[in-house]
Amino acid sequence: MGDELKSAYELAMEKLRRKDKAAEAAAPKKLTAKQKEKIAGIRREVGAKLAEREILFKAEMREARGNVEQVAKIEDAYRRDREHFLARQEERIREVREGKAS
Repeated sequence: MGDELKSAYELAMEKLRRKDKAAEAAAPKKLTAKQKEKIAGIRREVGAKLAEREILFKAEMREARGNVEQVAKIEDAYRRDREHFLARQEERIREVREGKAS
């Protein structure tokens, strides 16, 4: 391949091969049935925790009605809890996908 001149077709084909290799390396791996089951379990668990937290949030909001400061604190805590649950869910799912979860 040293000093040979290549046609535009050959250059284009080489470029496509390089792109295919890069895409293949970056493509997500297919999940096993066990991994899919674990991911579904994680999503169910987090969904249940979020539903439980939402019920608690609504009850706290009813109690704090009229107290603007308390309402703001409750809303902030609820937002943080949701973000935490969802971030932890993504972390756990990533671990399962990478095969690191037991």
